Formats: sequence, C-alpha cells, structure tokens
Amino acid sequence: MEQLFTAINNVFEFVTPVSDFFWDFPTNLAWYSSIPILGNFSLAVILLIGSGIFFSIKTGFIQVTHFKKGIHLLAKKKSDETGISSLAAFFLSSAMRVGPGNILGVTGAISVGGPGALFWMWVSAFFGMSTAYSEAVLAQIFKEKKDNEFVGGLPFYGKKLLGNKVWAGVLLSVMFIVYAMCCLPAQGFNVVSSIGQMASIVTGNTIATSSVFYYLVAVLLVLATGYIAFGGIRKVTKVTDKMVPIMAVVYVVTVFVLILMNLNSISYFFTAVFSGAFTPQAIFGGAFGTVLVQGVKRGLMSNEAGQGTITMAAGAANTDHPCEQGCVQSIGVFLDTMVICSLTGFVVVMAHVWTGAESEAWFALDRLPRFLASAQVLTPGTLFNSIVAFLLTFCFCLFAFTCLIGMISFSEIAANRISTKKSFIRSIRTLGILITTFGILCSLAGLDLGNLWAISDLGNILIVFANIPLLYMGANYVMKATVHFKKEDGTPFTSAVIGTECEYWDKKTTAISK
Repeated sequence: MEQLFTAINNVFEFVTPVSDFFWDFPTNLAWYSSIPILGNFSLAVILLIGSGIFFSIKTGFIQVTHFKKGIHLLAKKKSDETGISSLAAFFLSSAMRVGPGNILGVTGAISVGGPGALFWMWVSAFFGMSTAYSEAVLAQIFKEKKDNEFVGGLPFYGKKLLGNKVWAGVLLSVMFIVYAMCCLPAQGFNVVSSIGQMASIVTGNTIATSSVFYYLVAVLLVLATGYIAFGGIRKVTKVTDKMVPIMAVVYVVTVFVLILMNLNSISYFFTAVFSGAFTPQAIFGGAFGTVLVQGVKRGLMSNEAGQGTITMAAGAANTDHPCEQGCVQSIGVFLDTMVICSLTGFVVVMAHVWTGAESEAWFALDRLPRFLASAQVLTPGTLFNSIVAFLLTFCFCLFAFTCLIGMISFSEIAANRISTKKSFIRSIRTLGILITTFGILCSLAGLDLGNLWAISDLGNILIVFANIPLLYMGANYVMKATVHFKKEDGTPFTSAVIGTECEYWDKKTTAISK
C-alpha cells in the first residue's frame, strides 16, 4: 500500500507548482509584479472579484435586494414530483460548500496570509453571491428533464452557450468528473481519520489506524457511500436534507459558545482582521498580494462561487422561475463564508496559536489538530475541552462526508451530459466509490495525502477559467431573466423572455396552458 501511495504521490508531484503558477499568474512575472497596486492582483483574483462586481452591478446587487426573497423561497414547498425542491437543492449544494475547507481552508489561509485573509474572504463572498446567482440562473434556464429528475449545470449551459456543440458539454463534464474524482480520496481520508479522532477523544486513548475499529469504520463507510450513491440524486438529497442542518447548527452553536467564553478577545479579532487585510506582518509574506490571494483562493475553495460546480445542484431544482434558484444559491455563499468560515476564523485568530515562538510549527502540522488546539486554548482548564473537541471533530466528519457524497452525485449529473445510459451512470458511481476507498486505505496505512491534495487547487482554478467566460457569454440571458423576475407580473418564463430556446420552460408553459 505504501509503495502504491508513494508512486501515485510522485506522479502528482508536479501539481503544486503548476497550481501555484495558475493561481499566481501573472504576479509571478517580474514585469507585472513591479506594476504599482495592479501587480498584486493575479488573473484569478481579477476574474473572481471583477466578475462578482460586474454581476452585482448588472443585477442591481440582487444578493442584497432579494436576500429576503431567497429565504422565503427556501420555505416554499413544491407539489410536483419532478426534480427536487429549492430547499433540497440548497442543502445539496451546501453539502459541497460546507466541507472540510471551512476548517482546513480558513486555517490554512490565516496561517499563510494572516488574519487579513479572512477580510478578503468576506469581500470575495459578498460579490461572489451575485456570481453564484448568475451561474445558478443559467443552470435553471438550460436544465433538462430526465425521467422524474432535472439535470443541469455547467456542462449543460456550457454546451448551449458554445453553439450547442456536443463536444463542449462532454469536455466540461469530463473536466468536472476528473476534478471531483481527484478530490474524493481526501474526503474519504478525512471521514475515517475524524471518526478515529472522535473515538480517541471518547476513550481517552489513541486508537491505532491498524486496529479492528478503523477497519470496521472503513467497511461501513464504503457500504454507506455505495448505498447512498446508487440511490441516485433523490437518495443523496434525503441524506443531505438531514445532515446539513445538523452539522451547521452544531458548529454554529459550539463556536458561538466559545466566543461568549472569550468576549474580551473579540476586539482583538476585528483589529487583527482589518489591519492585517492591508498591512500584513512580514511572517505572513509581507505583501498585500499574499493576503489577498489567500483570501480569494480559500474563499473559492469554500463557497465555490464562480467555479460552476455547485450549478449541478441548482439545475436539479424544481422552480417556477430560473431566478428563484439563483436567489437561493446566493444565500448558500452567505451561509458558507459569512457564517461558517467566519466562525472558524474567530476560533483561529482569537486563540493566537498561529503567533509567537511556535508559529513556524503551524505551517508544518496537520491543520485539523491545529484548529482543535486553537479551540482548546479558548477553553483552558475546563471539562468543556473534550466536549468542544468532539463536537468540532463531529462537524468536520459530517462536512467531509456530505462533501464526499455531493462530489459523487454531481459527477453523476455531469455524466448525464456525456451519456444517459444507466450502465454509464453506474460506472461513474462505482469509480467514485473505488477512488474514495483509496483515500480510506491511505488513512488506514497512516499516510498523508501530500501532493494528491494539491490537485483540488489546480482543478478549482482550471474550472474557474472555463466557467467565468461562459458566464459572460450568458450574461445577457441572465439579465433578461432577472428583469422578468423582478416584474412579478405573473407571465410565465419562456424562450421569448430571453430570446433563445429554453426547451423545458416552453414545454412547461404549454403543459400548464392545456
């Protein structure tokens, strides 16, 4: 097993520098980095923040004006048996958004970019809410009906916007499937290792990864994943409908209690975040660009606004108007970054573990133990230590598991753009389970995922470069749909509204009129 892992890890050794190159380009070019102010902004930052600003202005800051509308839509029930509800789609997308990145990503961003990185996460999330709205609207406009389900998202609207070319949809589907499959080992690893850590907290003893307990957990996890994945999108949403609210509430309440226990550190938190956003300390790179890129990069890793991956959940929803799900998906970004990531930031910054003589160790050690160490500092000398550690690890476990099944489910939706044959869809599910098993075996062998983890960073930025241009190509359709949505005059949404064919919406209107 170790030899296999070493071989695979070596194969992906090139990923980290390639990923860093794309994320940093063109700031890694001397002539560009020497440009005042502009030289701090990478193409990735310009695309993500710039697109968020563009769509915010074009939609009239719909993330603000229709925030309340989105909340109401979450409570709306649909009687139609086709597809899933807006709430189910919200939970499904949150299963992907509210993943381990909400702990590992934020912790990593602060360790590299300092507390100021959290400020830029907020900025990117605020504008990213409008980007998420726009891509969700496109997913709804060009979604397709398959049996009693809807399939849509990046591969589907990409195909339509690129001249209805089959190759375009297939290419985008393959890009996402490869990206998702490369992310699965880390999630399988995270679930098993976090369950083992919870068991260690309860028993008070470290449980060896070679023990019967770990192998039993591994078998049960593979069986559970297979059972859920082969149940299709509806089975997955039944699980996420239950798990997402639980993990969100438990995490919010637990961290909120920690904040209440450390009220005297709140002023320090805000001072560190806002001052660090513009005047980072030398230990964290000494450059404004370092803080900025870490905030945007880890913000994307967490809320995925502009990446196009969450659009699969948006396209699966049954709505009365495409813009409804846009409002709902916008709220998903708010929940992920403004709430969950901010709470993680509170724990990390208020604990001060990343400062002082031990700060260098922060960069080398696994970030979950570092995060738990931060939480422990906020509950010194109390019996509450073990309870907090258990609850936070429990949330981390659910974050990883929901992300795991979300990845497989979204891969299935993307696969439908390639072929709707049941045998092909089953093969995608099977592949996802096998690759997840590899990650689990890495955990059992006591191996770190190393370079394999870096591929998620590379996949993120490559999909961004593919998705953002498509959003601009479809911007006119989004704006026309938004104008129609804001009128609320009762007229149905059809192809006539945006001036291009929307097969599902035309058929829906025709069916209602009959």
